[in-house]
Amino acid sequence: MDSAARTRRGASPRADAKPSRLAWASAAVAGWGLCYALYRGYYAVGGTAFLPGRPANPSAFRMLNMAATIILLIAAVLPIAMLPLWPRRRVGPVLLAVCWVIAVGCGMHGIIDAVQRVLSLAGLLDVRYPEAVWASIDTRTADLQDLFFNEPWFMLEGLGFAALAWITLGPGRARRAWVGSALAATGALTVIGLLSATGVIGRLIIG
Repeated sequence: MDSAARTRRGASPRADAKPSRLAWASAAVAGWGLCYALYRGYYAVGGTAFLPGRPANPSAFRMLNMAATIILLIAAVLPIAMLPLWPRRRVGPVLLAVCWVIAVGCGMHGIIDAVQRVLSLAGLLDVRYPEAVWASIDTRTADLQDLFFNEPWFMLEGLGFAALAWITLGPGRARRAWVGSALAATGALTVIGLLSATGVIGRLIIG
């Protein structure tokens, strides 16, 4: 009895290591999403600091940011809501698919927009801003803000959800297949998005 108890106690840290890592990663991804939600929420309630230009319609601009804030709040809650569902065999594949979509979407968005901003700063690409959103805008400020703030958020958000899948899958073929397919999809969509953004192919809306 004592030996069995010692064995159980000795195995406990190893048995709990994966759930613990998943819990910490979920909390980190949720916190990261909440930070950006608060940023967009600031503009949703009428904040104007750090704006790169003057909105064409302040009311519509606030509503646009309110919609973004709601989506970001859902994204922030999602990792915590998913946490107790991972052990369920039928739900796990759905959660992995959700992580895949978010990881690919955010990764693609971050890379495409970051490259566009670099090209814009170099004078090689004219990034157009909707006149319905902006009455005037400082393009250099917008490029720098997007390059060093907005797009890094998307990149890390995508990597965060990828980390949840990585931890859950553990070493093996399933993890390699998940990562490989996500990288392939991100690469393919990024190429298409950049070809579209630079005018090589027809205009597409990606990210």
